[in-house]
Amino acid sequence: MIILVVNAGSSSLKYQLIDMSDESVIAKGNCDRIGIDGHINHKTADGRVLDEDCPFPTHTEAFMKLVECLTSGDAKVIDSMDAISAVGHRIVQGADVFDKSVLVTDEVIDKIDELRELAPVHNHAHALALRACKSVIPANVPQVVVFDTAFHQTMPPKAYMFGLPYDDYEKLHVRKYGFHGTSHRFVSKALAEAMGKDVKDLKIVSCHLGNGSSITAVDGGKSVDTSMGFTPLDGVVMGTRTGSVDPSAVTFVADKHGFTPSQMSEYMNKKSGFLGVSGVGSNRDIQEAANNGNDKAQLVSDMLAYEIQKYIGAYAAAMNGLDAVLFTGGIGENSWEVREQVCQNMDFFGIKIDEALNRTIRGKLTKISTPDSKVEVWIVPTNEELLIARDTLELISK
Repeated sequence: MIILVVNAGSSSLKYQLIDMSDESVIAKGNCDRIGIDGHINHKTADGRVLDEDCPFPTHTEAFMKLVECLTSGDAKVIDSMDAISAVGHRIVQGADVFDKSVLVTDEVIDKIDELRELAPVHNHAHALALRACKSVIPANVPQVVVFDTAFHQTMPPKAYMFGLPYDDYEKLHVRKYGFHGTSHRFVSKALAEAMGKDVKDLKIVSCHLGNGSSITAVDGGKSVDTSMGFTPLDGVVMGTRTGSVDPSAVTFVADKHGFTPSQMSEYMNKKSGFLGVSGVGSNRDIQEAANNGNDKAQLVSDMLAYEIQKYIGAYAAAMNGLDAVLFTGGIGENSWEVREQVCQNMDFFGIKIDEALNRTIRGKLTKISTPDSKVEVWIVPTNEELLIARDTLELISK
């Protein structure tokens, strides 16, 4: 059973080919600069690499190149696409229409495209990629879509509603949706397995930290609240995104700069956050600059840790308990500085970490809390592609 996992962006198409017999990655790659010029980077498990420029006017050409790389040339891994049992696609926004993974139909693709206003950078690109895939992949190969927002559909109304007039929810679908659901679902289950417990018996705060970050309260295996909101802009301060901001500050700044709504959105999404406050965009550079005495970089580091701490406290209250905190994502798995800073001064919650152990671990499933910590703290590497493949296998097996 071999499954192709696809994650399409507006100008990119990432993929992994996974052998589900042992869940190993056979090959992976990225077609980027779609609609601009085009480039592919393709790697096989045994170390063969194809890296070249090639024209990608649309996602269709990118899919055709993907098929070519998998089935021919020096970096081929299968004889034909008939060897693939199914294709699983990551979709960012399913709104309240999709609360679980589903098989792809023309109607499903149309509905994903209809939701483009809720995720303008992603959903239309997903629809384009789905149509392109249908035109290239054999018709007898089933396809499945897995939604980032689906995991958060278990949030109660008190958690997802905004204080706007109810008509805006009913007619415009304005509410908290949450994101990174695929990751939060994967790591919360992986944590439960590592703890030797049923996820239904655990109250977990899952911290997915990267260029985009979200914190989720997982109670009994279900999302009951999350930091990202109507869009991935909400929540903690991020690489280039503001995180939560008083809406009146937004209108004030827009008025002073003379920004249109779209310009203000660009300002908040791409020119703010770590970059806007400190002039440094990546967490690795933030930590290095802070260690070298950069006050603004230190401020960003302090802001991020403080905001995560507040979410941990709030979600412990929302769940009426807390068994574990987990760190995942590029920053969560690799930045000991962020983990250490978040877990400092959290004795009230019973959170204590082994600082020496924490400083030596990068990207490995590891418990970093001390034996006397009432709340366990773990690093749990995420694997969204594997979860998509598992969902795909489960659906086609039915």
